Amino acid sequence: MRLQGSCHCGAVRFSVESPHPYPYQRCYCSICRKTAGGGGYAINLSGHAATLEVEGAEHKGIYRVVIDGETSPGERHFCRHCASALWVFDPRWPELVHPFASAIDTELPIPPERVHLLLDSKASWVEVEARDTDKCFAGYPEESIADWHRRLDLER
Repeated sequence: MRLQGSCHCGAVRFSVESPHPYPYQRCYCSICRKTAGGGGYAINLSGHAATLEVEGAEHKGIYRVVIDGETSPGERHFCRHCASALWVFDPRWPELVHPFASAIDTELPIPPERVHLLLDSKASWVEVEARDTDKCFAGYPEESIADWHRRLDLER
């Protein structure tokens, strides 16, 4: 599925091919919460990095998180004008790019279940709205985004 995305002010537009377009995984870590906002969590999708096309790349910034005193190689791309979170790229997995669902303009499919992860770093004011079919994890689940889509026969 071809995903089209943009920042709020329109300075950065992008597209990427995604076989895993369901926005099912809510991350409650402090990094996602503080850099991407939302309801106390952020939702990443998965796409093929080789298919990423960007217009307005000169308006983009990159933030690298410092974790336990070490700078992560992961790159959080954002618009330098309106601060919209756009996507995450990590050179340790160069074939993947993870756009934030909040930046996607394409109509996304509704997931049949959700995964709530990194709940051990959730802010105290955040209420987890888990349905009966949802799965909740204090840390990371073992199932990848691709594996989740495969298990539910949702790859596109």
